[in-house]
Amino acid sequence: MSDTVEAPTRVGAPNIRRTSGVDTAAGDARKRRTSWTPAWVAYLQAAPMALVFFLFFVLPLIATLVVSFWNYTEYSIEPAFVLSNYHDVFYGCVAKFPGLCTTFATYLSTLKFVAIVWATTLLIGFTVAYFLAFHIRTLPMQIALFMVCTIPFWTSNVIRMISWIPLLGRNGLVNDLLLSLGIVDTPVEWLLYSDFAVALALVHLYTLFMVVPIFNSMMRIDRSLIEAAYDAGASGWQTLTNVIIPLVKPGILIGSIFVVTIVTGDYLTIGIMGGQQIASVGKTIQTQINFLQFPIAAANAIVLLAVVLVTIWGMLRLVDIRKEL
Repeated sequence: MSDTVEAPTRVGAPNIRRTSGVDTAAGDARKRRTSWTPAWVAYLQAAPMALVFFLFFVLPLIATLVVSFWNYTEYSIEPAFVLSNYHDVFYGCVAKFPGLCTTFATYLSTLKFVAIVWATTLLIGFTVAYFLAFHIRTLPMQIALFMVCTIPFWTSNVIRMISWIPLLGRNGLVNDLLLSLGIVDTPVEWLLYSDFAVALALVHLYTLFMVVPIFNSMMRIDRSLIEAAYDAGASGWQTLTNVIIPLVKPGILIGSIFVVTIVTGDYLTIGIMGGQQIASVGKTIQTQINFLQFPIAAANAIVLLAVVLVTIWGMLRLVDIRKEL
């Protein structure tokens, strides 16, 4: 006997089909068999990465926070809970106000490089990404040119920085060219071991961190939107400012976070290209570690981390990256 009963059909009457509970139960059973997954499987899959994240990120941060409250002398480090390290970090900041104490002056110097490098890498990165995304039509050529952008990363940061010295030095190629053309009478001193040299090296090192996320966002733009803007009579500049830039804001934000966080803590580039004469927060922490002053170095690191987190929080307030993605 069939499980399904067909009602008599007459002209103008709907066709009524009754399904027995047997079919429904069978469907539910099949659904349970195909979609059933233990709740702990998702946690098991995330466990390896969570363990790595805890061991190499969370645990060191906790250790740094704990050590920042320890006491230290010229000869020893004593586990304790004191606030003297944070007091030393901001020593004189209240007394010298509205002047700048050493810590505030150091942070101002660091933030100056962050602003210069961020603006320059954003301009260069956006231009390169725009060219690759909208002016190169074939995918193989896009990949080839993108690989060209990664060539500097085939060598270490130190080699890339040192490579500027023969160019920018007092007897370097740039000064030789300027002297031979009669543009200057004496070698230009500020090309090397200066703010200019530091900013140039940082831009050289970290521009790709801005290119990649912006290029990725541009490749996701529906080209019909740009065509619609042109069909509506929009100029190239209007299309750029009203269509392209709003759609690549997530890429700009991600690239900005990369550049800002890396430059804020950089000490190697500033030390080499600045001739050990330019102050930065990262350089201060490195010096304190070299003198085995780990507690105050840890306190400086915690303050720097707080500044970076506040900066990132401010960026995320400008763009809701979860909604945009």
